[in-house]
Amino acid sequence: MTLTDDETRYFRHCAAELLGSAEVQKMSTFIQHANISCLEHSISVAYYSYLLCRRFHLHADCRSIIRGALLHDFFLYDWHVGSGRKGLHGFTHPKIALENAEEHFPLNDMERDIIVKHMWPLTVVPPKYKESLVVSLSDKFCSVIETLRLYPTLISR
Repeated sequence: MTLTDDETRYFRHCAAELLGSAEVQKMSTFIQHANISCLEHSISVAYYSYLLCRRFHLHADCRSIIRGALLHDFFLYDWHVGSGRKGLHGFTHPKIALENAEEHFPLNDMERDIIVKHMWPLTVVPPKYKESLVVSLSDKFCSVIETLRLYPTLISR
């Protein structure tokens, strides 16, 4: 499954502001899973979240899905190194990502929910929006295929 040309243009349009940001580009300097950067991972999660919404006709806020997914892991540190952090990364990074995102970009309530709830059910409070649940599920899918090195088709390896 891939996006149509029109869907790809829309995806790029929605992602342009964030991907053009020097702060977001810093995500490329941190490894997320295996040898996939945090930025590559976030692009994959955004892509598959948007693709799921389009293919399953979920009538979702696709702009918020793309933006929230791109920022869901905007924590800007090497999570493989535990020094200097309080708590376990899996439980704490959504809040850090949200704080960073709010510092650099205007966000709507749905984008905030997507970012802070993407680790559900580790983060106890469930997603408020279907868009948040879609991103949470896409994040888990991408994490598994990256960890097992079964890369998404949009990441050429």
